[in-house]
Amino acid sequence: MKESLKKIASVCKMIFGYGIMIVLFLGGLTFFGYVAALIIGGETATNICTFIYKQFIPILIYASTILILFGLLCMYLSGEKALVPDSGMKKHEGEM
Repeated sequence: MKESLKKIASVCKMIFGYGIMIVLFLGGLTFFGYVAALIIGGETATNICTFIYKQFIPILIYASTILILFGLLCMYLSGEKALVPDSGMKKHEGEM
């Protein structure tokens, strides 16, 4: 059972990694959309910025939220614990 969960978790991690990479890349591309709007100017620039802000960015936010939840599910399946002190880093008695 644990081996099958580890295999599923490794596939999930790959999907999570590529998904987050794509979302971050598309988020970075919005910069070039705003630069193009700055160069073009006028009503077209307003339309470009409005499209990016009202239609494109919300999709990226929803996608990244879903991918983060997917990543947390993958961590749960693989048995990883994040933000937990490592047992090898225990302090000696009397140390602060």
